[in-house]
Amino acid sequence: MAVVDTETLIDAWRRLLTGSGKSWVLFEHGTCVVVEDPVGDLAERATGILSEYGPVQLAAASGDFRVLELNSGEGWLVTGHHPDVVTYVPLADSDDQSHLAVGILGRTRRDEDGRELRVVHVEDAR
Repeated sequence: MAVVDTETLIDAWRRLLTGSGKSWVLFEHGTCVVVEDPVGDLAERATGILSEYGPVQLAAASGDFRVLELNSGEGWLVTGHHPDVVTYVPLADSDDQSHLAVGILGRTRRDEDGRELRVVHVEDAR
């Protein structure tokens, strides 16, 4: 699966989380972990969360997802079984814009991020 452009992802997450006052960590394939209690090393904390809640096991809670369309029309957010782990799927990344296709794409990217654990950006709002 192609790696999503890092700068595009950072810009998108900044727009999405503007005004939230939240710290967040972005991984290579577009998965963001919002760090609710920003204490210590944010990348380390987010990596720990994603290593547990990112990898997908079918027929388990980790295989579930929900697709949220962005009002801006720029894409979707795909959530999973941890409320602070969300994957952004840009509109241009999915030819099939059904929620099933987008959800599977987002879940696949979360799985890749949860296995590879490559942090590409940390936004520290402390």
